[in-house]
Amino acid sequence: MSSTKESAHTPMMQQYLGIKAQNPDMLLFYRMGDFYELFFDDAEKAARLLNITLTTRGSSAGTPIKMAGVPYHSAEQYLARLLKLGESVVIAEQIGDPATSKGPVERQVARIVTPGTLTDSGLLDETRDTLILALAPGRLNATPSVESVGVAWLNLSAGRFQVSEIPTSTLPALLARVRPAEILAPDDFALSGAACAESASIKVGAVRRLAPWQFDSDSAHTRLAQQFGSRDLSGFGVADLTLALAAAGVLLDYIQTTQRTALPHIQAIHAERDSDFVQLDAATRRNLELTETLRGEASPTLLSVLDTTATGMGTRLLRHWLHHPLRDRNVLTRRRDAIGVLAEQPDTAAALTRLLKSCADVERISGRIALKSARPRDLSGLRDTLALLPDLAAALPADRAHLSTLQRALAARLDLHQLLARAVLPEPASVLREGGVIADGFDADLDELRALTRDAGAFLLELETRERARSGIATLKVEYNRVHGFYIEVSRAQSDKVPDDYRRRQTLKNAERYITPELKAFEDKALSAQGRALAREKVLFEALLESLTPHVPALLDMAAALAEIDVLTSQAERATTLKLCAPEYTSEPGIVIRAGRHPVVEAQVSHFIPNDVQLTRARQMLLITGPNMGGKSTYMRQVALITLLACCGLWVPASSAKIGDIDQIFTRIGASDDLAGGRSTFMVEMTETAHILHNASANSLVLLDEIGRGTSTFDGLALAWAVARHLVSATRAFTLFATHYFELTQLANEYKQLVNVHLDAKEHGANLVFLHAVEEGPASQSYGIQVARLAGVPGPVIAAARRHLRELEDAQLQPGPQGDLFVAHLPNDEPPPHPALDQLREMDLDALTPKAALDMLYALKAHL
Repeated sequence: MSSTKESAHTPMMQQYLGIKAQNPDMLLFYRMGDFYELFFDDAEKAARLLNITLTTRGSSAGTPIKMAGVPYHSAEQYLARLLKLGESVVIAEQIGDPATSKGPVERQVARIVTPGTLTDSGLLDETRDTLILALAPGRLNATPSVESVGVAWLNLSAGRFQVSEIPTSTLPALLARVRPAEILAPDDFALSGAACAESASIKVGAVRRLAPWQFDSDSAHTRLAQQFGSRDLSGFGVADLTLALAAAGVLLDYIQTTQRTALPHIQAIHAERDSDFVQLDAATRRNLELTETLRGEASPTLLSVLDTTATGMGTRLLRHWLHHPLRDRNVLTRRRDAIGVLAEQPDTAAALTRLLKSCADVERISGRIALKSARPRDLSGLRDTLALLPDLAAALPADRAHLSTLQRALAARLDLHQLLARAVLPEPASVLREGGVIADGFDADLDELRALTRDAGAFLLELETRERARSGIATLKVEYNRVHGFYIEVSRAQSDKVPDDYRRRQTLKNAERYITPELKAFEDKALSAQGRALAREKVLFEALLESLTPHVPALLDMAAALAEIDVLTSQAERATTLKLCAPEYTSEPGIVIRAGRHPVVEAQVSHFIPNDVQLTRARQMLLITGPNMGGKSTYMRQVALITLLACCGLWVPASSAKIGDIDQIFTRIGASDDLAGGRSTFMVEMTETAHILHNASANSLVLLDEIGRGTSTFDGLALAWAVARHLVSATRAFTLFATHYFELTQLANEYKQLVNVHLDAKEHGANLVFLHAVEEGPASQSYGIQVARLAGVPGPVIAAARRHLRELEDAQLQPGPQGDLFVAHLPNDEPPPHPALDQLREMDLDALTPKAALDMLYALKAHL
């Protein structure tokens, strides 16, 4: 349509195309009566994505008009589907009056809905934050040789604005942690396929490209200072983060453009430092199944086991904690101790949970109040939650520490509660356009309009009685019809008795119809009362939102306190139900866990075998051997999960746990092809291993499972051996290294800080019993063929495998449970000396006679 002159189109199409031209890359919902219509290419796209009917009606500029539409009253469900697909939608509403418009009804863009700027309760997932993120690539003065990127992200509902500057190589880890619903990036920045693949939340449709010139740090500094009402940004600690500010400026512009309103709840910006958190890369978050399984499902995961929160705010905060383990021991200790206080008072915790279940989502309601998009039931929910604050504060134990701080944040807001109690009906309508929102008695004008609508019949009967008495006409009637409105009807025979203030409105064959000044005034009010009542409610509701806006920061603080109380209370219940213990934070480096358990696996089985782990400077690497299905991966994951939970300030599944300072957790567990990225299973494995070797430190926890299994035996063994040596001697990280290469167990003879442990199994008749208990020393065998039989491999194949195994053992392997490939087969080792070879080297072939040569052959044969 762009090639056709706009003047050739009908006036309505000109209006549509004008709005569409302002937002060419978004779908346009164009309000026409009771429908939102889409035209031309938008109609085709929406019909395909939403499975709605595509039609063609009429033409404009000689082109048939393709149309598709959705009912306006059910538009949210269609919007939700489009947003999940990464689409953005412009909504144009009618602002003119169809009855008075001579041309097309005037329309304006009312809002722009994008995946990262959702605030409507019907479109949001209450269990996870919806974040929008912007990227500004460049180089930092401090490290000009390193490619860097400024990152800014915003939770629009809560007004939380954060920034960071990081090397571009660590961007996938940040994206996996933040999990943005929408990304803004310059046209010329390659958001690599690998980065996207490593962050489960990144979808192609959620990346919006902008012109590079928009990412300007100087203009961003000015705009941000204006937003925060400050002279500059030095007070926020971000003034020197030029790349991050460029990203933040673009993000603020985008939000202002899409929301088309002020953003009073965005009052500050915070800088995040990597050193604040225990770092987890994308692979680690995926492998540990913190909030979604490897299949992308919501359970069973660590979150699904721990989440018994009563509110959406609590679930979102718990999810945030699990993805943001901290290194600040003061914060962790406060959380841990608060859970302990509540765990000791289960009745108190249960009472708090009952109260919290009646609380509305104050965080998101506050955001909608700030954006002037709150709905009537948002305000009634806020009112009811404010009424619960005194009971919540009274129920909280006074621990003179963290809980007391949260208690103060729940100070009663009588002024707000009284305002909302007076202003909003106990059960208001779901949407403002239906009326029935503002309480009776709040506004005299509204009460009068409602009375006119509600009491019109009673007024007419009362007027009829009075007029009969005044006129003496017993048959006088007060009636109404749509053509003439309200009137007083008198028979023609008695028309000479009507009072002087009667004015004739209509003459019939046998009757006269009159109007009086009083009835005319009532008619004017009654006929427009309902429309004026709705308009009055709209004015009052908007004024109510305006009066609540200054209180939004305090409401957000209250919401944060409610969310944290919810998490702490739910974790106190989990601590008791799951038999968790309070972790101990130590200054000594290392991890010491007694009777540790995997919380997710334990919830799926009837009996779980707990295991200890001890990682210290003297016991730095545990080399884990044992059969497939024996529990090696579960053991490693449970150590990582217990460590992570402790670093979230939560109680852990163990009888005791001492956790030293951990800066990063790495996992290399399992792998699959990255077909989209053109990487084989082994390439993915080596890429993740290289990342660990480059980035792990002496304070990192590293989990490696079967390194080298994706290539040939010799190559894999050599790589596993070299990786293990590097980790134990160079990196010195705390490492759990699971392997089926028994040759690696000999490293314990070379490095005293490397210790062999194993998980065993026993053959009981034809069955294989896994013991799942970790024991000191290397395993005796791997039981691979037995596991294959358990998996259902056909009997003839199992029998053939056993025969071939015996042949291999007889032909190639030394006595013992497993041969030593390093001694016998590694190509770089010198072969053992042989007498025949020595004899051949010393032989002078030129001096040999035929008889001597024959004797030499017999001698060589004898050596065999």
